[in-house]
Amino acid sequence: MGISDSARMGCAATPPPPYYLVVFASQRAASTDDGYAAMAQRMVELARTQPGFLGIESARGEDGFGITVSYWETEADIARWKEDAEHAEAQRRGNREWYTEFALKIARVERAYNGPRGPRGTE
Repeated sequence: MGISDSARMGCAATPPPPYYLVVFASQRAASTDDGYAAMAQRMVELARTQPGFLGIESARGEDGFGITVSYWETEADIARWKEDAEHAEAQRRGNREWYTEFALKIARVERAYNGPRGPRGTE
């Protein structure tokens, strides 16, 4: 689930690799909110309580296309999150009501780099 524009966050602070990431790309259906924003925020809150959760980054454009990347210690942590009952209900509603298309990809991070932490030119 993507988070709402009002709840955007910066780059996730992840530990040194290796770790795993889940990329969830989605196109929202052209409908009213129907509880989407509240569910998306709840999924972020719930994910943060899961074993192995490392962080999340999310953005959605005005056209409804969004990408959420969540970071996890192990593949087992990702599998456990997928099976969480509340998360499973959000997945069902996404399939039924909120998305016209989505893609999910899981990858192992071998290397990671970070750029400046402050405004450009100040560090």
